[in-house]
Amino acid sequence: MAYWQEPVCCTGVVWLTQRGNLKGRGSQQGLEPQHLTGTLILSVFTAVLGFFQYGYSLGVINAPQRASTAYQIPFKTGLCPQGPSTLTLYWSLSVSIFAIGGMISSFTVGWVGDKVKAMLAVNVLSIIGNLLMGLAKFGPSHILIIAGRAITGLYCGLSSGLVPMYVGEISPTALRGALGTLHQLAIVTGILLSQVLGLDFLLGNDDMWPLLLGLSGAAALLQFFLLLLCPESPRYLYIKLGKVEEAKKSLKRLRGDCDPTKEITEMEKEKQEAASEKRVSIRKLFSSSSYRQPVIVALMVQISQQFSGINAVSLSSERIDTNCITVGLIKPNILNEFLQVFLVEKTGRRSLFIAGLIGMLASAVAMTVGLVLLGTFAWMSYMSMVAIFLFVIFFEVGPGPIPWFIVAELFSQGPRPAAIAIAGFCNWTCNFIIGMCFQYIADLCGPYVFTIFAVLLLGFILFAHFKVPETKGKSFEEISAAFRRKRRSAIKGHKAATELEDLRGSEEA
Repeated sequence: MAYWQEPVCCTGVVWLTQRGNLKGRGSQQGLEPQHLTGTLILSVFTAVLGFFQYGYSLGVINAPQRASTAYQIPFKTGLCPQGPSTLTLYWSLSVSIFAIGGMISSFTVGWVGDKVKAMLAVNVLSIIGNLLMGLAKFGPSHILIIAGRAITGLYCGLSSGLVPMYVGEISPTALRGALGTLHQLAIVTGILLSQVLGLDFLLGNDDMWPLLLGLSGAAALLQFFLLLLCPESPRYLYIKLGKVEEAKKSLKRLRGDCDPTKEITEMEKEKQEAASEKRVSIRKLFSSSSYRQPVIVALMVQISQQFSGINAVSLSSERIDTNCITVGLIKPNILNEFLQVFLVEKTGRRSLFIAGLIGMLASAVAMTVGLVLLGTFAWMSYMSMVAIFLFVIFFEVGPGPIPWFIVAELFSQGPRPAAIAIAGFCNWTCNFIIGMCFQYIADLCGPYVFTIFAVLLLGFILFAHFKVPETKGKSFEEISAAFRRKRRSAIKGHKAATELEDLRGSEEA
């Protein structure tokens, strides 16, 4: 099961302005009602339809253990080879091939300029992929499904980078953090719809499974036509193309009657700063000591998201109550996403991230106890169910959404595209590993599978506590200074330890 995948992609134009300019800006602009215009709402809604498709694609394929539903029908009929081991292999491939598409496309998104045209173009991939899965019953089903998943993965890898770029670039500064979390709400909504429609009495049966697999193509068509009504990013028009008048027109459409002078001034400053800072290559990002710590943090938040154990939820749901978990799990999740929209700018990123990991660790321990004792005490199913609900809710508090935007906040204009490209690639790679290996791990460990994730979560908590900085309200200079202080203290500690060892050696001599 590859439940949540959060690749992060951005561009040199960036959706996040230089954070040195953000301090105090929320109070200057305020959350004025005129900022939330009809055009802005339409544009954000249209963009996050890409994440809805992504969530649907994750949820619709996430129950390979349910032999009673249609999820395994394509692999038990037609031309698919028989046998439990072959079935597991093909199913794991159908899950993980989705991530391979994302891995390939994650390196290209950071350098895409025209967001609206790019989102229009990549919808073609979604339509083709969903058509292949929708027509799977009329050919070699396993081949068509795997091919369709691969093409859909390409789409999701591109879309999951384009959408946060576009939403961030069109959003007012005061609303940027809140609107930037709506992608997770779209993912959860897509997962919910796919899981509900996948119930046996709806589309999860022998007759309707092709429609179930290919239904997100309808969202791609809807997004395609709605994008024709959306304005291009004013930041892209001004900073990259130098089209001042078109940028002003785009701002007026997005902001209503607001005076665009302040934002134009900010764009001009950002343009000058971007011009003064050279773009950093991926190779330099890894070779330069000044980028080493933020790169490690950027990669670790992606790894912690994928290896946190969220993908083990399906195993637990199979052992308790599939239908209850399927629908009940997502309902508090959606409510939690609405809460997250307001929390992200009120509470620090680091605090939410660590709090989410701690909550997941406690829930993982409770789930392990509940699953192990399920055969002895029937009421343990309720304990496990509550623990699963809490596990997913805590995931949505921090480890789910925060890796999306914290990577962009760790780097300035020059290194940001390369940093976000490798972070996205890391996330997709972890997603592929989980999708390919999790079924085998679940079969091997059984109810103890959450023990593995509990140990990993403890490691992620310790790493976040000691290494992940708080980025809320801080400039890049302040964040860089914090990394430099940690590097200097680590060097001093190493030198002190070396000197102490030398001193002890000389005393012994």
